[in-house]
Amino acid sequence: MSKFEGVIVSDQLLQGQFTQVELRSLKSKFVSLKNQNGKVTFGDLPPLMVKLNAFRDMYREDEIRGILGESGTDLTDEIDFESFLKAYLNLRTQATEKQGGRRHSSSFLNDSVTTLLHTISESERACYVAHINSYLGDDPFLKHYLPLDPATNDIFNLAKDGILLCKLINVAVPGTIDERAINAKRKLSLWEVNENHTLCLNSAKAIGCTVVNIGTQDLVEGRPHLVLGLISQIIKIQLLADLNLKKTPQLVELVDDSEEIEELLNLSPEKVLLKWMNFHLQRAGYEKTVRNFSSDVKDGVAYAYLLNVLAPEHCNPATLDTKDANERANLVLDHAERMGCKRYLSPRDVTEGTSNLNLAFVAQLFHHRSGLSTDIKKVSYAEMITDDVQTSREERCFRLWINSLGISMHVNNLFEDVRNGWVLLEVLDKIFPGSVNWKQATRPPIRMPFRKVENCNQVIEIASELRFSLVNVAGNDIVQGNKKLILALLWQLMRFTMLQLLKNLRSRSQGKEISDADILKWANRKVKSIGRTSHIESFKDKSLSNGLFFLELLSAVEPRVVNWNLVTKGGSDDEKRLNATYIISVARKLGCSIFLLPEDIMEVNQKMILTLTASIMYWSLQQQPEDTDSFPSPAGTTTTTTPEASPPPSVCGEDESSSIGGEFSNLSVDDADATSDSTASSSQPESDVASGGDLLLRDI
Repeated sequence: MSKFEGVIVSDQLLQGQFTQVELRSLKSKFVSLKNQNGKVTFGDLPPLMVKLNAFRDMYREDEIRGILGESGTDLTDEIDFESFLKAYLNLRTQATEKQGGRRHSSSFLNDSVTTLLHTISESERACYVAHINSYLGDDPFLKHYLPLDPATNDIFNLAKDGILLCKLINVAVPGTIDERAINAKRKLSLWEVNENHTLCLNSAKAIGCTVVNIGTQDLVEGRPHLVLGLISQIIKIQLLADLNLKKTPQLVELVDDSEEIEELLNLSPEKVLLKWMNFHLQRAGYEKTVRNFSSDVKDGVAYAYLLNVLAPEHCNPATLDTKDANERANLVLDHAERMGCKRYLSPRDVTEGTSNLNLAFVAQLFHHRSGLSTDIKKVSYAEMITDDVQTSREERCFRLWINSLGISMHVNNLFEDVRNGWVLLEVLDKIFPGSVNWKQATRPPIRMPFRKVENCNQVIEIASELRFSLVNVAGNDIVQGNKKLILALLWQLMRFTMLQLLKNLRSRSQGKEISDADILKWANRKVKSIGRTSHIESFKDKSLSNGLFFLELLSAVEPRVVNWNLVTKGGSDDEKRLNATYIISVARKLGCSIFLLPEDIMEVNQKMILTLTASIMYWSLQQQPEDTDSFPSPAGTTTTTTPEASPPPSVCGEDESSSIGGEFSNLSVDDADATSDSTASSSQPESDVASGGDLLLRDI
């Protein structure tokens, strides 16, 4: 059984500069270098550092060598791991200064993953605490611990067992986590806490959070900057959830014609919110255009105009008359409070232009009173503009998968955001480092159409080298936004990645190439090994719709994870949905990073069923590398299978030993967040956040 610990550094100040994911990744690189050379010297670092994403586009190898030599370091001196970390940290600090310091951003998405600055905004903490107290105050379990005191570390202490974060995810996107899968009791073992955080992180990715640089151990330790970063993303997703035409067709009032409606569909929720704000400001006679939630709103004037349009009955003439920005901000917040908005912000947050909190304030105004008309003709037109359900689901899956890889561009609208080719090139480079010729690529914004075609042509060339099926396909098809082609290309990319990474485990099997058929055989053998009779013929087998096969498979790879008292027979659609929701949460709780929906299981979506099965298979092989039942035996041989555990009870039967709170799982912190050092030190490509294999396989 793996120990519940991360990479330990004796210098606590140094350790505090890195997350556990970063430490494991850097440790694997250091060990790999040491294994190659027998020792590591300062002179060995430049060739390694220049390949890391943090420095690849900023420094040449000779520049890194010069920086290391500035401190009078003898490049022939042997170094240990902590000296390696200090050199990395020094270079990273200089890289930040070279970029002009940390850029001010109005998005939560990138703020949460940095470890350069560990300062905690007291205003943001107070705002998030107020939000949690408001939305989770009546939760049957958490009400015993709420309300939290914003002046203390209550929020970080309560987040340490993972329950709060899981519940908050369900507030943001209801139904994401089956709460039956949460380990919710007053005293939890370390393994149960780890399971909760694993469930939390995988579910956070499934709603669009960026968690590449956060590990379960970081949450167990309650690291403030990472906990607040994750909470801020979750709350942002909740606040912006309705800022699209599907949820709020009244938004069509913001545009005048069909071309602008298409443009509105492609905007990120944050930009839709800005467009909504400027729409009302224009009506109110405000002459400026608000382009951000910081400098453009810090004087409070735009808020005064906006509130006078939305709630004229609460208008106070003194708001615009006053010359004092703090007084105006206070009057603005009073106005908002009178129209029903809870007071989360302080006047200082407005005048300082705290972007995260100002965005949250405007989103709150939108929810309370959007001020949009109910023009039936326009609303009906907007409601007609909907994607095919299956296309929409696949777009969601691939978009979330791409964002989970930690590329620099955040994808809001898959079909629009891949048209310039850059996102696809980043994905290919993340999965197959070195495959992209960046000298021939153009970074957005791209004004010349032929540059977009060049990017997309390179995507097609790389895909062809990987032997994807691309008959009569050209880069211009991507530029034109051909949805069918884009989905087909991304599916082949995801499937290829999945099979290749399973193939990398062949040293633990019998050297076979991995195919869809092998995954199917493995699943059937695994279920049979615990004495069950369920059997599927393909990933299109209609019997999969009731979920029982997957519950038996999950029980086979980890006997304690399925509570059979919670499982239904799957006879009706409601029972099937209960089982499907439970399956997804249990799989994520184990460590499977999956993006399917309950409907994909209920309707037996072949692609999503394959990714779910493969993800469970990969997790199982990581836990039991010597499992002889993992792959079919070579021809002419037989394999004797020993049942791993007694068969699970029949559906709805009684069996206390199968409850979620039973004995310890084999899942460790390291297993949940990244591959082990030995795996990361193998032939997997280098990455500056986590090993390539870990990023790709676990994010299927």
